[in-house]
Amino acid sequence: MNVVIEKRHVSTWMLIVCGVWLVGLGLYFIILRPPLLPEDPRFMGTSLAHIRTATPGLESWLKKVFTVMGGFMAGAGVLTVFVATVAMPPRLRGTSWAIALSGALTVVLMSATNFALYSDFRWLLLIPALVWLAGLVFYVVGR
Repeated sequence: MNVVIEKRHVSTWMLIVCGVWLVGLGLYFIILRPPLLPEDPRFMGTSLAHIRTATPGLESWLKKVFTVMGGFMAGAGVLTVFVATVAMPPRLRGTSWAIALSGALTVVLMSATNFALYSDFRWLLLIPALVWLAGLVFYVVGR
């Protein structure tokens, strides 16, 4: 039995991985992420107990905010996979701009913000930004 496997460019696979990662991250924000991480009070220079006393209701409000934000992350991931699988292989016009801008506004901005916050996850969140950038570079310089 002959199995024909469609080979995609490295850039396509890199962006597919980034899109799937965004979907997973979005689901994490919707389902699992606590309203406040241990690093949040530390960044604000206070304690979780003080935050809860000073701003009752903050955590339930943040859960709603993170649900919406997670939905946008997952939606961006779905669109990224679509662009990687539909627009990248035939090199449709404007694809490189779409990849560049969407990457800058999603994974790069998130990574930069986590470095500014001195997040515990900053180095981990740098990886998708670098994969996205590499995928863009491979796409632009590819045949």
